[in-house]
Amino acid sequence: MNVVVLVKQVPDTYSERKLSAADHTLDRESADAVLDEINERAVEEALLVKEAQGGEVTVVCMGPDRATDAIRKALSMGADKAVHLADEALHGTDAPATAKALAKVIGTVEGVDLVIAGNEATDGRSGAVPAMVAEVLGWPQLTFSRKVSTDGSAVKVERETDAGILTVEAGLPAVVSVTEKINEPRYPSFKGIMAAKKKPVTALSLADAGIDASEVGLANAGSQVVESAPKPPKSGGVKVTDEGEGGVGVAEFLAGEKLL
Repeated sequence: MNVVVLVKQVPDTYSERKLSAADHTLDRESADAVLDEINERAVEEALLVKEAQGGEVTVVCMGPDRATDAIRKALSMGADKAVHLADEALHGTDAPATAKALAKVIGTVEGVDLVIAGNEATDGRSGAVPAMVAEVLGWPQLTFSRKVSTDGSAVKVERETDAGILTVEAGLPAVVSVTEKINEPRYPSFKGIMAAKKKPVTALSLADAGIDASEVGLANAGSQVVESAPKPPKSGGVKVTDEGEGGVGVAEFLAGEKLL
C-alpha cells in the first residue's frame, strides 16, 4: 500500500506564540518550530500500515522552507520520501485553500491508497482540513479515528464521538484523520536520523503543483484577522488571610466575581 501522511510544522506550544503586527497572521519566526505532535501519531500509524501491508509512506507538507526540519523528523521515524510545497505566495492561506493545495500535491504522488492526517494542528485548531481534503479528492473520509485497520482494499476505523464509539468502514482510496489516542509514536533511532538525510524530498512551487496563486494566500482568504493586541499581563491575585474569618473572605471574593 502507498500511504500519504500529511504533516505540519507548528510553533512549539512551550514557546511564546504571537501574531504578526503587520498582517495579524501567526508569527512563525518568533517561536521554536516543531513537527506537530498529532502528526507524529499520524506518521506512526502510516508506518504501522506499511509494516502490515507493505508499500511505502510519503510525507506531504505545506509550509515555509524551515518546515524541512519537520519533514526530516518524519523521515527519521521511517517514512520513505517526502513532497514539500513551499512558496511565499502561500502565506496566510486559509483552511479551504490549504485543503485544495494539499489535494493538488497528493495528486502528484503515484498510486495513493490511503491518506492519514492528524485531526487538528495546534496552531490553527480548525479540525476540518482532513475532511476538506477528502471532499476535494472525492474520497471517503473517516475522521477522529482512535483505531485503524486495513486489508489493502478497505479501511476500518473506530471513530470517537461525544455519543460513543462508531465503527466505520470505506473502500480505498480514502482519507483518515487520527486523534491523540491512536498510538504512541516511536522515537527516531540514530540510524533513522542518518538515513533521513539521504531520503528524497521533492520541493514544489505553486506552479509545479498546478496551483494558481489567486487561489491561495492571505489576500484570497475567506476570513482575515483585522485587529489584534497582546494579551494583558496577569494582575496580582487577592490574598485572604485567615484569622478566623477566612471562609467569609473567600465567600465574599467569589460573590464579588459572581462565582457564587
